[in-house]
Amino acid sequence: MKPQTQQLFTPALAALLGASLVVAALPKPAIAANAGQPDHIFYIMMENHATNQIIGNTADAPFINQLARRYSLAANYHGVTHPSLPNYLSAISGDFQGIWDDCKAGSTVTCGPEEFVPGAGDATDPTSSVYTSPSSPLFGKVPPQLTKAEITSSTNMPHLFAGQTIVDQLETKGLTWKAYMQSLPFTGADVEFWPMLGSTTYKLYAQKHNPFMYFSNIRNNASRMANIVPMPQLDHDLVSNSAPNFVWISPDQCNDMHGVSNGSPLGYPTCSYPASGLDHGAIQLGDAFLQQTVTKIMNSPAWGKDSVIVIAWDEDDYGGYPTGCC
Repeated sequence: MKPQTQQLFTPALAALLGASLVVAALPKPAIAANAGQPDHIFYIMMENHATNQIIGNTADAPFINQLARRYSLAANYHGVTHPSLPNYLSAISGDFQGIWDDCKAGSTVTCGPEEFVPGAGDATDPTSSVYTSPSSPLFGKVPPQLTKAEITSSTNMPHLFAGQTIVDQLETKGLTWKAYMQSLPFTGADVEFWPMLGSTTYKLYAQKHNPFMYFSNIRNNASRMANIVPMPQLDHDLVSNSAPNFVWISPDQCNDMHGVSNGSPLGYPTCSYPASGLDHGAIQLGDAFLQQTVTKIMNSPAWGKDSVIVIAWDEDDYGGYPTGCC
């Protein structure tokens, strides 16, 4: 999900650029390769689309394509693996932590791999029609598969990880950060999904898209947990000129192009439209979210000559050979 035109990113951000598609916007004049560090980096993580589903798709994603034409498109960035969670973990820690699942965070939580095993039900499954249908261009090929050792290790891996993240790097340098999570019910909330309407849980907020909750030195630190906030806080911070140096933004699953099956009760009837084929509705919602959010940032005091917006996609949608590629 990528043409590099110039070096836009600082070393501290290097681990964040392992996603499938990266669009970077920066003020004019552009930040030169030898310039100092940006005052602000706004990193927006989108979901589950390949380059050719977004770039060139001006019907569903006109704003993103406008950004790609005017600013910078990174043409050689790839997802680390599948599914979403290990890509998010890699984004802030530089390591996918040895898991292949989307399970919730917790020191007692363990899960078997969901991908690269028989029965995965997608293009990482060797029994998929992608490989068994004579009409498929990948007929007869075998996707990468986990070894027995990898399956055993990942199955027994507690989902609360030690080690450093970009948070440690930022704080060591005296830089500020905050993670803005759309549809998070309250600051530092430890919920897997939200909201709940009656007895039904609607998966707008999904913890698997909040990698900060999976690291013990964040979970066990009250001041750090106070920096994981609901999305409306961004409006306040932009208007009050108090945006941190590093801003992580996770839209909810109807605005990050992921989609949910039951968006209508929440006001998103096109969240997973159509039911099969390219999800035009989800792409349109994501493009609209980005237009609103990027415009707010660019109209705020935080958008100075030394600020950068990075829009990334965590992985592709399993279309083609399943390497997380473009």
